[in-house]
Amino acid sequence: MKHKILALALVGAFGVAHAQSSVVIYGTVDQGLTKRTDTTTSIGKRDNNKLGFKGVEDLGDGLKATFQLEIRYDADTGIVEGNGARPLFQGESRVGLQGNFGWVRVGRGLTALMASVDAFDPYSGLPTTEGFKADVLVAGYTSDPLSVAGNSGNRFSNAIFYNSPEVAGFQLNTTIGTKEANSGPALIGRGTAALPQYIANAEASANPYSVSATYKNGPGSLLFATERNAVETKLVLVAAALNASDALKLTALYSRQDQDHTKLTNPKTKAWVVGSNYVVGANKFIIGYGQKNPDGVVKTKEASLGYEYSLSKRTYLYVDASNKKAATGINYYNLGIHHNF
Repeated sequence: MKHKILALALVGAFGVAHAQSSVVIYGTVDQGLTKRTDTTTSIGKRDNNKLGFKGVEDLGDGLKATFQLEIRYDADTGIVEGNGARPLFQGESRVGLQGNFGWVRVGRGLTALMASVDAFDPYSGLPTTEGFKADVLVAGYTSDPLSVAGNSGNRFSNAIFYNSPEVAGFQLNTTIGTKEANSGPALIGRGTAALPQYIANAEASANPYSVSATYKNGPGSLLFATERNAVETKLVLVAAALNASDALKLTALYSRQDQDHTKLTNPKTKAWVVGSNYVVGANKFIIGYGQKNPDGVVKTKEASLGYEYSLSKRTYLYVDASNKKAATGINYYNLGIHHNF
């Protein structure tokens, strides 16, 4: 009886509006052992460790207010990722409105291209060295070249984000950034060290933008995406995925990068990745192969194998192995535990 009285008192104190709102605390703790050729074994991670807060308020008539804030940290030391050089809310800092028209947000977050490509990457966009997104697939491209050193390379700050409703399997996603300066270092580009093309704390020379279009039809899905960053480097990406069976997913991706605005020679880079996921019971097997071919530079070839064993819906063990060949060959190994909360 006392519990019922307390519950009624809380409802009366906070009102009906609070019953229509929700705030979720979530995050990831990922930690393990990493090893690469000619280095000692060290404590490392397969995924970014994060602590996030997100919420939704029902405004009525199908309209909702949303927010999301996400901090990155190093689990092995407990410090904010990047020793405080990066933004506090490195992963996410957006507020917006969602309704029948889609979802509009303002702030900082993954660009439309970078958010869409994860579903087609054999490693689901994980930033691990054994994965393909950061180094091979987007060919070392950065979405945010004029921000502080070490900042995340797949997000826009000072931007507007829009996700359309999904209609007949089709969805359009767009991100448009402002030209605002973000305290970044100088970028030499086509200039010199004494007279760089972009001085320190420079504004963008053109508004950054990112657009992705996805289409889903039964077991198959397609992606077309294009992006231009603050120094006018352009990236185009196409991808396809097929759920060949309940257990097997096949993926293929191709990208092309053009740095003509900041490079005098060899501005083009092409890359492609193929891969598969096979899930049976608590076991998931990952296989991928990709190549990155920059103009005038030795081609990079990567082959990776991964295995996950689910202990629960939120926790799994993993082991990865990868070989990258360019001028020389390097092997990478990863063993650890991943927990979502």
